[in-house]
Amino acid sequence: MTDQAVSRDENTGDVQRLKRNAVGTVGVIFMAVATAAPITAMVGNVPIAVGFGNGSHAPAGYIVATVVLGLFAIGYATMAKHITATGAFYGYISHGLGRIMGMASGLLITMAYIVFEASLIGIFSFFFQNLFKSQFDVTVPWLVPAILMLVLNCILTYFDVNLTAKVLGVFLVTEIVMLSLGALAVLFKGGGPDGFAVAETLNPIGAFTPAAVAGASAGLGLFFAFWSWVGFESTAMYGEESKDPKRIIPRATMISVLGVGIFYVFVSWMAIAGTGPAKSVELAQSADTSSEIFFGNVRGTYGEWAITLFNILLVTGSFACGMAFHNCASRYLYALGREGLSKGLQKSIGATHPTHGSPHIASFVQTGITLVLILAFYFAGMDPYIHMYTLLAILGTMAILVVQALCAFAVIAYFHFHKNHPSSAHWFKTFLAPLLGGIGMLYVVYLLWEHKDAAAGAASGTLLFKLTPWIVVGLFVFGAGMALYFKLRDPRRYDLIGRIVYEDNVVRD
Repeated sequence: MTDQAVSRDENTGDVQRLKRNAVGTVGVIFMAVATAAPITAMVGNVPIAVGFGNGSHAPAGYIVATVVLGLFAIGYATMAKHITATGAFYGYISHGLGRIMGMASGLLITMAYIVFEASLIGIFSFFFQNLFKSQFDVTVPWLVPAILMLVLNCILTYFDVNLTAKVLGVFLVTEIVMLSLGALAVLFKGGGPDGFAVAETLNPIGAFTPAAVAGASAGLGLFFAFWSWVGFESTAMYGEESKDPKRIIPRATMISVLGVGIFYVFVSWMAIAGTGPAKSVELAQSADTSSEIFFGNVRGTYGEWAITLFNILLVTGSFACGMAFHNCASRYLYALGREGLSKGLQKSIGATHPTHGSPHIASFVQTGITLVLILAFYFAGMDPYIHMYTLLAILGTMAILVVQALCAFAVIAYFHFHKNHPSSAHWFKTFLAPLLGGIGMLYVVYLLWEHKDAAAGAASGTLLFKLTPWIVVGLFVFGAGMALYFKLRDPRRYDLIGRIVYEDNVVRD
């Protein structure tokens, strides 16, 4: 066995593959961007950044995030040209930093995507409750929409991934259109009370300057900017199901990162300019008025019906995001299960549907785990937004940022220390860009740590919040320990960690 890939042998058994050629570039982009949930990211994150972070310079924070994530994506996309793996980070880090770091990162990133689905179910339930209360004056227990979304996620993941891509595509297009309508209204009007307020919104230096209100922190604003992108890296997970992964995945990754970045900057800029920088900060200080930064411009141009549509799209947008994370979590569970580290896991969560080629058993497992999380929060009397969404989002974000930083450094190691594919090694693409991106990711981890109480808000006093750093560290150490166990007790299985296990998906030249 080489250090590059593991072919099918007696250790791997009959590996079952995901359906090939099931999705193209547009489908991969839809699924990746859906995890970012543009409408939720804008309406949910921008007001917090404006009111308690870098104030009216929140769009500049998105410029900084676009640059850092773009640098990371350059190296990530180059890696995707040579390695196609459903386990994405898991496989990349295993090849770059070794199997021990790979297994530790694999468990950590799997946990992140598992809890992200439950987190999005929390905010979906919150938006669902608000919609029914405002439109029908009906109070729906949040457990009802939570279970509804979970069941729909499971059903859709059971079938061909192309079905999921189409559903996500419809939801994604509608929320992008809605956000664009509000932004374009401001653009065509020539801005708001202070015009386009370019100096007050887009100056990159302002991204590091706190709002002129008590307790504001620029670091919190930057963190929420980065938080708005979580999930963009999921493009690589669909490599084995795409029609031409060597071409599609790098392209979809860069389009997702840069496209989302430009869109976020434009939409947040127009919202703040249309409202007025000073007025935006004032509105963002209260939870009751914070959404008016976006709603006010839409209502003033199109009327009250547009606000109703906006609220509907908040429901469908959060559903699309949660469904995308369900797909991601299922594929990570599948990737860990199929490698032959355990015969039982290989035949269960490592199996694919004989007709649809989907990771259906891994999806059922993900559904079961998420159901337990939902019920735990519900019977503990916790709020779906304040507690379930916020706490699980912080836990998952902390984990994913650590793994993203490791992946950036794995790119450097893969091309420059291990000397793989010299023709692709480049001083900028595979060294400087991922180095700067990785350092940027570590900086965001620091921002999260420094401002975790503010990010958690009313949920900061809970036991889960206090345990979050220990869960991340503990799971990472457990994964590393498991890999060490295999190295010492079962070297043949150790060789399989993070390696592609059938010929169609070996490392590509």
